[in-house]
Amino acid sequence: MTSTIRTATSTGPVQLRARDLRLARGGRVLHDGLDLTLAPGDRLAVVGENGRGKTTLLEVLAGSLDADAGTLERHGSLGVVQQDLPLTADPRSAGSRDAPSGSAGSRTVGDLLDELLARPLEALREHDEAAAALAEDVGPAASARYDAALAHVTSLDAWDAQRRLDAALSEVEACTDRSRPLATLSVGQRYRVRLAGVLAARDDLLLLDEPTNHLDARGLDHLTRALQEHPGALALVTHDRALLADVATAVLDLDPTSDGRALLVSGGWQRWQEVRDRSRTAWQEAYRAQQEEHARLSSRADEARSRLSTGWRPPKGTGKHQRQTRAPGVVRAMNDRLDRLEAHRLDVPPPPPRLTLPDASTSPGTPLLRADDVRIGGRLARTTLRLEGGDRLLVVGPNGAGKTSLLRVLAGELAPDDGAVRFLGRAQIAHLAQEDERPAIHQGSPGERRRRALAALFGRRADVLLLDEPTNHLGISGVDDLFAVLEQASSAVVVATHDRWMLRALAHWPRLELHGAPAQ
Repeated sequence: MTSTIRTATSTGPVQLRARDLRLARGGRVLHDGLDLTLAPGDRLAVVGENGRGKTTLLEVLAGSLDADAGTLERHGSLGVVQQDLPLTADPRSAGSRDAPSGSAGSRTVGDLLDELLARPLEALREHDEAAAALAEDVGPAASARYDAALAHVTSLDAWDAQRRLDAALSEVEACTDRSRPLATLSVGQRYRVRLAGVLAARDDLLLLDEPTNHLDARGLDHLTRALQEHPGALALVTHDRALLADVATAVLDLDPTSDGRALLVSGGWQRWQEVRDRSRTAWQEAYRAQQEEHARLSSRADEARSRLSTGWRPPKGTGKHQRQTRAPGVVRAMNDRLDRLEAHRLDVPPPPPRLTLPDASTSPGTPLLRADDVRIGGRLARTTLRLEGGDRLLVVGPNGAGKTSLLRVLAGELAPDDGAVRFLGRAQIAHLAQEDERPAIHQGSPGERRRRALAALFGRRADVLLLDEPTNHLGISGVDDLFAVLEQASSAVVVATHDRWMLRALAHWPRLELHGAPAQ
């Protein structure tokens, strides 16, 4: 059975309805029996570790990929933000294979924006033409045409589209030169132009895949406000947990569950966390209980086999007749235990692994490390700090302020130009770099590699943990696990991050704000 997509031209009470979707890629089933309904005001966060099919699902909802089974119906206009922006792709139709007018080299910023705002711009043109026609002919047909055009412009808030576009271009710091060829812009610049246009167009249904890419704090704030104010429906895939927490009214969790089905929770981000945590706890307890019962039944069956194989021996003095009478009972008992073992099905799958932090046994207040006036020319201004057992430190600052350099100096991997670092006693230091520099071949997805790197680092039971952007590539559940283990660590922990959610979650930690090295 293939998927059926029906797209209505008029906006109904529901923008999207999917029923019993089945998606498989490369012989692996990503989703099965998935049901979704998105109505105006719904803002769905789609979450899950890398490789769970988030982007694939959005492509199916947009119509650029076919589901293997199920039905999909969309109403109204569609705005799509994909992770990339090919120069020849039509941004208003994710499934279109036709390039827009103009070659890849000649297509301009203005061409892209006109395509994105085609609906409100066309509504304004029709309104102007209907008004002109009504000025010459006040008959019923002309009046009806004008009334319809006025209603359409009003419903789209088309008069405000240009103001929304100008504001969006400014807030996300996108190129405003309409004559500029897209081919001359960087990937990030093209992305910001497209995002501004999609936000300004206010299509009935938005499907956004990693819309925070290439945005700074100002752009993120504008994106958050635009999505909160969007009158239609939207589905959103992003690793920016702060955006999801601020925007989402429902969450579709694609990570593994005990029954193999996606977890869909209404009520916002906090409600989803509560439901997910209960589900994960129940799954772990059910798995543990089933494994323990199976082990108990296996042990009893082994005991019964052992008694039968070694021969049952009654106490001394027992007669031959009693031995013959009781021996069948031993066989029956063994068969009964084997039957119980056979009937006990192991139908609860193992839950996914969690990040854990073995206790380093670092005593609170134990001096571990001191850095005195360390400096790196052009990268790190003079910095002094002390670390003791149980200390927490959040290192913040803009790109180029020296956060990574400071952590490398503290780890002993980079010698400062001035100052010195001393490791006190026998303090063990462990450092997590921003990216895993080993070859990625046969190592799994970036998220899986990041989890393994963290697990290996924690397994060293170091006294000082230096973590540079530790949430890079981690899915939502992985980030939650990370926060939990960092809060309970007896080690000293230093974290350098731009992650907005991590900055919120660790707001109670002391901060060291870096501003970069002064000009020479």
